Amino acid sequence: MATSPTLSRTREDRVLAGVVGGIARRFDWNPTVVRALFVIISVVSAAFPGLFVYLLLWMLMPEGEG
Repeated sequence: MATSPTLSRTREDRVLAGVVGGIARRFDWNPTVVRALFVIISVVSAAFPGLFVYLLLWMLMPEGEG
C-alpha cells in the first residue's frame, strides 16, 4: 500500500520557506499554480490574511527530509 506524502515544508521546491511547495507536494499539485492562487486569494480577500497564515504555517509545519 502506497503512503501519501506528509504535510511538511519542502527543501527542493522552496521560494521562501517551502510552505507552499510542501502543500503542493502533499496534494500532488503544481507548486507554481498553488503559489499564484495563494497570492491572488491573499490580495483579493480581506477575510484571508495570507501573510499571517504563511508565517503560522512556517512555524507549525515540520521541515521535510528531502
